[in-house]
Amino acid sequence: MSDSLELFPAAGSAEPSRVDTTDSAQDASRTTRGHGTPTAPLPARMRPRTLDEFRGQQKVVGPGGPLRAMIRTGQISSFIMWGPPGSGKTTLARLIAGSADAAFVAFSAVTEGVARVREIIAEARTRRHATDRGTILFCDEIHRFNKAQQDAFLPVVEAGDIVLIGATTENPSFEVVRPLLSRAPVVVLDPLSPEDLARIVADALSDPDRGLGTAGITAPDDVIERIAEAADGDARRALGILERTAGLAGESATLTLEVVETAVQRRFAVYDKSGDQHYDHISALHKSVRGGDPDGALYWLGRMLDAGEDPLYIARRLVRMASEDIGLADPYAVGVAMACRDAYRFLGSPEGELAIAQATVYLASSPKSNRLYKGWGKALSRARETPGEAVPLHLRNAPTRLMKDLGYGEDYLYDPDQAGGVARQHYLPEAMTGEHFYDPGDAGWEADLRRRLAEWARRRR
Repeated sequence: MSDSLELFPAAGSAEPSRVDTTDSAQDASRTTRGHGTPTAPLPARMRPRTLDEFRGQQKVVGPGGPLRAMIRTGQISSFIMWGPPGSGKTTLARLIAGSADAAFVAFSAVTEGVARVREIIAEARTRRHATDRGTILFCDEIHRFNKAQQDAFLPVVEAGDIVLIGATTENPSFEVVRPLLSRAPVVVLDPLSPEDLARIVADALSDPDRGLGTAGITAPDDVIERIAEAADGDARRALGILERTAGLAGESATLTLEVVETAVQRRFAVYDKSGDQHYDHISALHKSVRGGDPDGALYWLGRMLDAGEDPLYIARRLVRMASEDIGLADPYAVGVAMACRDAYRFLGSPEGELAIAQATVYLASSPKSNRLYKGWGKALSRARETPGEAVPLHLRNAPTRLMKDLGYGEDYLYDPDQAGGVARQHYLPEAMTGEHFYDPGDAGWEADLRRRLAEWARRRR
C-alpha cells in the first residue's frame, strides 16, 4: 500500500461482500469434541461478550471513560489502542463494534496485506453508498504497516468511509504516522492488575458453559493469586496457565501451588531490545543509580540481563553514569566502571555479570555530582558561540623567531615556578576573562576540589 488512495477502487466499483461480525468467543464456545467438551483454548472461549464481563481498564471503560461512552451511545470515532499483550485490545474493539450499527471487519497487519485492504475499502465505500451503513475496520498490530501504508488510511478515515480502530503493542509516538494520530487519538491500556487477573481466573473456574465450571475443579485463593502473579498482566497468559494446571490436575481436583509451578515453567520477560521496554528499563536503572538506591539498581539490572539485554550495552551506560551523575565527586567511579566492563569482556556470561553488578552497586553507592556534566555543557556551548576568539598571546606557542618577535608566548609564567604553584595570569580569551563554567559541589572528593580551586583563584587575583 505504498501508493495513495488511488490504490482503492471508487465507490460502486465492487459488490459488497458479507462481513463476518460474529464474536470468535461465541464460535469457540460452540466448538465441541465428542460429548460437548469445548476444543478451543480457554482464553478464546472466555473472551468477554459484554462490558459487564470485561475485567480491568477502568480508566477507559469505567464511569466517564472514553470507550464506555462510545459503547453506551454507539457513536464510534477512530482511535488507536496502545497496550501490552493480553490487555483487552481485541475484545474492546469487538464490544465497541457490537454497540454500533456498522459492519465490523477485523484485519491483521501481520498476516494480511495490501490486496485485502483494497477489498475492505471498496466494500466499505459500496456499503456506505448503497445503504448509508458504516464500516468499522479493526487493524491489529497497526505498527507493522510502514509509513506509506499507514498514509493510505488517511483519506478514507477523513472521508468517513471507515472508522479505524487500531491496536498496537508498540509506542505509537514512534510507530504511527503523525497525520493518522491526529485523526485517531491514542487510548492507552495498562497491564491488567493481579486483582483483575484473579477475577478472570475465578470467572473461568466457575463458568459452566465456556469455562471449567462443569469439571468440578476448585482452587484456593493462594493458587488463584499465584496464577495471577505469574501472568504478568496478561489475561491470555493467566487463562493459559489455568488451563494447563487443570489439565495436569485432572477433573474434580483441587489445584495446588506445586501443580501451578509445573504449569508456569519458565516466565519470559516482556522485553524488546529495540523498543520501549529497552529504554524504560535502562532509564529505571540509570535513575536508581542516580538516586543512590543499590537495591533498585540491582533489580533493574537483573531484569535486563534476564531478558537477554547485551551486558556490554549496560556496561557502556554505566561508564556514562559514572561521568554524568558522579563526576568528580568520586573520580575513581569511571575507572571502576571501565574495569568491570573489561572484567565482563574477559569472563563472559554468566560469571562476568557479577562484575557489572559490582560496578552498578559502586556507582549507586557513590556520592553524586552533576557539576562536571553541567560545566562541560556550558563550556561547549560557549566554545560554539565564540569560535573566532583569539588565543591570548601569552598562551601561544612560539617555535620560530618571527613568532617570538610578534609576542607569542611573551610574559607567560610557568606555574610550577610560582609561589604555591599558581601564576597570576588568565587562561580564557581576553573577551571572556572572568567567565565561569565548572563549579564543584560539596559532596565527596569535590568538596576538597572546591576549596583548592577557590584558593588558586584567590592567588591569581
